[in-house]
Amino acid sequence: MTRLDQVEQTLNPSGPPLTPRTAVVWSVLRAELDRRPGTELTVLDVGGGTGGFAVPLARAGHRVTVVDASPDALAALSRRAAEAGVAGRVRAVQGDGDALAGLVEPASVDLVLCHAVLEVVDDPTLVAVALAGTLRPGGAASVLVAGRAAAVLGRAMNGHLDVAATLAVDPEGSAGARDTLRRRFDAESAAALLTTAGLTVEEIHGVRVLADLLPAAVADGQPAALVELERTLAAQPPWRDLAAQLHLFARRPA
Repeated sequence: MTRLDQVEQTLNPSGPPLTPRTAVVWSVLRAELDRRPGTELTVLDVGGGTGGFAVPLARAGHRVTVVDASPDALAALSRRAAEAGVAGRVRAVQGDGDALAGLVEPASVDLVLCHAVLEVVDDPTLVAVALAGTLRPGGAASVLVAGRAAAVLGRAMNGHLDVAATLAVDPEGSAGARDTLRRRFDAESAAALLTTAGLTVEEIHGVRVLADLLPAAVADGQPAALVELERTLAAQPPWRDLAAQLHLFARRPA
């Protein structure tokens, strides 16, 4: 384990991991949980995989349903929840974002997480509408999507100027048939997607503004400083808009 992986032990020893890849998202989620102290929330984690967010939320006293297409990931989730002593608070459901409307009762969720899903589904608009439909009035959505600008810069810095050019002009932010993602977003297009689904976007932050650009020696050598710098830059354009991922926090009107 690198020093970057161990930063949680110095910054937040009893809570969820605080790394450059998760600290900003957890800060937003923690603020939402603090709005309703002592309340057991019903949480839905779409594409939640092995439970990186679900298990800490369950440990905090909430009930979490994880919907994921991978049976292997869900098996790992169940083991992880059992090891953490929260198996009774975590439910695994096999399925994907495109079928969400048939997997979860409408208006039954207080908080929905949808991280790294909208880039790969067939129709992100339908999934966003389904996400909104699962929320109770006043419920909140944490949505994490891939950023287009970071992909353009990354390809260009690695000498793939033709791919960078394609990413910059493609309407979906894709590099073509060999791209592992179907689409990428900027802050405006991601916000428009959630707004069209009936949600009110309250916050937009950049995630991994610098973490993917720095040499490993720098990132691993100064993990706490990197986390704090990521937090500082996360909400500030233009730095926010250059992040590898964009985190949008939205709410269903009460």
